[in-house]
Amino acid sequence: MPSPDSQGKRRNRRLWLTASVAGVAAAAGAGFAWLRSQPQAMGPSAEAQLWSQVFETPDGKPFAMADFKGRPVLLNFWATWCPPCVKELPMLSEFAAKQGAQGIQVVGLAVDKSEAVQRFLQRQPVQFPVGIAMQGGLGLTRTLGNLQGGLPFTVLFDSQGQVRQRKIGELSSEDLANWSK
Repeated sequence: MPSPDSQGKRRNRRLWLTASVAGVAAAAGAGFAWLRSQPQAMGPSAEAQLWSQVFETPDGKPFAMADFKGRPVLLNFWATWCPPCVKELPMLSEFAAKQGAQGIQVVGLAVDKSEAVQRFLQRQPVQFPVGIAMQGGLGLTRTLGNLQGGLPFTVLFDSQGQVRQRKIGELSSEDLANWSK
């Protein structure tokens, strides 16, 4: 029969081994989650596909992405039902107002129903144009490298219409400061 001291050592080794395996699994899971939240490679001709799109504004007018080509564009995919999206909209609106006519053009594409976006914008107006992307918007985000379709999703394009930055998740003021340099 093993001594109580050797039984205790074995128990401690099992606990240590269990804790170690759990720690490695947690780290791997966190790393995998982080990797999944990062933009991936874009689909072929993703940029051309975006610039050829015509959406509608919340009040039904045409909203052509090509109209914004020729200057840097910060394109934000959002929805009224997405708390981080709603949280970042005032910051994006302020950023758009500060950029003015010569800076980065902020454009919002709502992956939502037109009526919901209209009601939302009446309560919380923004200082940038908004188009309605509905279900096609999530497909477009996937083409741009957001494979999980997470919102908010923001893409910075240069004045030639090429992707320069992408972020899945809520933007920070630091992101905007770094991206506008």
